[in-house]
Amino acid sequence: MMTPKEIVHELSKYIVGQERAKRAVAVALRNRWRRQRVAEPMRNEISPKNILMIGPTGVGKTEIARRLARLADAPFIKVEATKFTEVGYVGRDVDGIIRDLTEIAVKQTREAALRGVRAAAHDAAEERLLDLLLAVGGEAAGRDLADAQSATRQRLRKLLREGQLDGREIEIDVAQPAPPMEVLTPPGMQELSQQLQGMFQSLGPTRRRPRKTRVAEALRILTDDEAGKLLNEDELRARALEAVQSNGIVFLDEIDKIANRSETQGADVSRQGVQRDLLPLVEGTAVTTRYGMVHTDHMLFIASGAFHFAKPSDLMPELQGRFPIRVELDSLGPLDFERILTQTDACLTRQYQALLATDEVELEFTPDGVTRLAQIACTVNERTENIGARRLHTIMEKLLEDVAFDAGTRSALHLVIDAAYVDARLRDLSVDDDLSRYVL
Repeated sequence: MMTPKEIVHELSKYIVGQERAKRAVAVALRNRWRRQRVAEPMRNEISPKNILMIGPTGVGKTEIARRLARLADAPFIKVEATKFTEVGYVGRDVDGIIRDLTEIAVKQTREAALRGVRAAAHDAAEERLLDLLLAVGGEAAGRDLADAQSATRQRLRKLLREGQLDGREIEIDVAQPAPPMEVLTPPGMQELSQQLQGMFQSLGPTRRRPRKTRVAEALRILTDDEAGKLLNEDELRARALEAVQSNGIVFLDEIDKIANRSETQGADVSRQGVQRDLLPLVEGTAVTTRYGMVHTDHMLFIASGAFHFAKPSDLMPELQGRFPIRVELDSLGPLDFERILTQTDACLTRQYQALLATDEVELEFTPDGVTRLAQIACTVNERTENIGARRLHTIMEKLLEDVAFDAGTRSALHLVIDAAYVDARLRDLSVDDDLSRYVL
């Protein structure tokens, strides 16, 4: 229900800059909402406009796609194109992407359904646990009349809810999953092996065995058991398939690594083959999963790559045409690093403040200290390898290495991180190319 401007605003809480990329994914997400409101048969003709992000590592390509999926509450999977091989060769085939995405969709749908029945399941589990506690009490628990049993049950219920019985041991029956069955399949057919294993496990009867545990743990186990009874597995799987087909997002990272570089001579079977296998997936096809057929026609595919040594035009023309929206992401500079350190919702400075506060270490980052950190990160990126914002993680760890190690072994500490402190800890490392290459 969010407008593109609202989507961009939410993304800006976590990602600095890259406005063009945010606008592109915001419009793509909003178009899904628009498509759902178009009448048939036009709705079925409207396909998503896939996106190709071009930019160096560490500038936010993956984070944009991940945050977008969280906003949409959509099934999301990130895969690296280099991990796949052409059908017929040893390795994973691209259909495994959709199978994995379907598993994620089923898991998400089940978790959402479990949250909906959690209260009812907790009440049923509480009644089962009270029955067990009364049975353990034997004659003393319900000796004479029904009213005495009811009074005892209410007393136990009060003690249970107050947590006074949490440490008491009790024996319950728990489901024992069937042992995994090893299925040997030829190389390159791992998905078939997984499907056969799942089929054989589902055919076997569910065994239950007694287990001694504490009351608090028993209540959690029984709640999960009761919640499972309240779910309709067939309906759940149908909803998951609909979610993955209508809202699934596939993020293909390092797609430039499977492009045919213009200077390469001769056939490159691996790269060309993976591109050919990806093409029907992106165009729209049906993939067999253990939950049924999954159609990829309306999934959103977001591809990304640095394209340092290859160009988008080195991809197969047919594959290029399936990514009509191309967005170039900008490299990050010192000002961007300052904003990443201080202005995002879960910025690094706040993360380290929260972490070390648990050991009574209070960190205070001054503006000049943050500026110096950003400058060092930018300098090291220029001198060695540009890894974008990921450099900040390395620098922050090195900066606070001694503080984090000693925290908890001494009294409360208030530490001011200013430019002088940053220079004292990192200046030599940032100036020395050899040290910065291996340490920062």
